[in-house]
Amino acid sequence: MTEAMVRANETMVPVLPCASVEETLEFYQALGFGVAYKQTRPYIYLALEWSGVALHFGTPPKNIDPSREDAGACLVMVDEVAPYHAEFTRALRAAYGKVLAKGRPRITRFRPGASRFTVVDPSGNSLIFIQRDEPAELEYGGSKSLTGLAKVLDNARVFSEFKNDDRTALRALTTGLRKYGSTAPPLDVARTLATLIELATALDDPEGVDDWRRRLTALPLTATERHRVTKTLRTPDTLHLSPTATSPQPQD
Repeated sequence: MTEAMVRANETMVPVLPCASVEETLEFYQALGFGVAYKQTRPYIYLALEWSGVALHFGTPPKNIDPSREDAGACLVMVDEVAPYHAEFTRALRAAYGKVLAKGRPRITRFRPGASRFTVVDPSGNSLIFIQRDEPAELEYGGSKSLTGLAKVLDNARVFSEFKNDDRTALRALTTGLRKYGSTAPPLDVARTLATLIELATALDDPEGVDDWRRRLTALPLTATERHRVTKTLRTPDTLHLSPTATSPQPQD
């Protein structure tokens, strides 16, 4: 008799807690998921599918608090992450008339060149889409190859994109700007001010935004440099800026 062998053809499906069947179905169907199975009694069980992603949901624990956003999580490894974010934002605009970027549920902002984003559902579960070639290690505190404000910017990027912690990123940039702003290259100062505006807008924390916007507008940057600053943001429309009339046009 031939001994049975383990073969690399497994399929793993997470079962996440569902605090509200109606809200869960509304959100995931807005993203484009189809309902493969739905049961509400004697216990909750949902099976949702989209592309190659299968998510199942079950009865939540009695102490679940969706506002903590720690109910459950699922990592979705993909070859290229940007198309997934683009498809979900398109679907959300079609369903809600806007991208749900604040509160819960939401999809996190996506910076050009980033390697991950997160979808937070109504129950506080997180779906984290990660590009397979993402660096295996992160340097908290900023890349050792960088110095000054550029290093602070890299550290803030790690907190915002990998820890989903915009508040800590905002604090790090505010401190870094005070420490290095007077000596840093204008382009690094501009990137810092633009990122502060973006983070504060996402956090509904407008204190400082008007001052940061004035300082950014006053920096002696060419139109090409301002274009570079805008391209690094995940939501560039938060800046409400335009190049100065005397600046040269961007050259890519």
